[in-house]
Order: sequence, then structure tokens, then C-alpha cells
Amino acid sequence: MAELILQKEILSKLENMEKRLDYLVTYIEDSRLNEDDKKALKLALKEEKEGKLLSKKQVFN
Repeated sequence: MAELILQKEILSKLENMEKRLDYLVTYIEDSRLNEDDKKALKLALKEEKEGKLLSKKQVFN
């Protein structure tokens, strides 16, 4: 039961972080990002949601 509550709290925090990231991306997008940067950010967010991002150790070892 405690695990379920913890999972819900984590999901809630991740959703809040995603909303803030979306806001920041939109803000930055308007002023600084080129099309390649926009595509890279969207792909990274998609992969993060799918659990496909690699850890730093996986990338650099």
C-alpha cells in the first residue's frame, strides 16, 4: 500500500515537472531554439516518458 502511494506521489511530481518543462521549452523555443534543437528536445521528452533514456554511465562507458 505504501508503495502505491509513493508511486502516485512520484507520478504527480513528474507530471508537474513535465508541465514546467513544457513551459520552459515554449519560452526558450520562441527566443533561442532552432528547428534541430526543438526536434531534439521533443525526442528526448518522448524517450524519457517511454523510459528509453540512457544513464550517463551507459553513454560514457
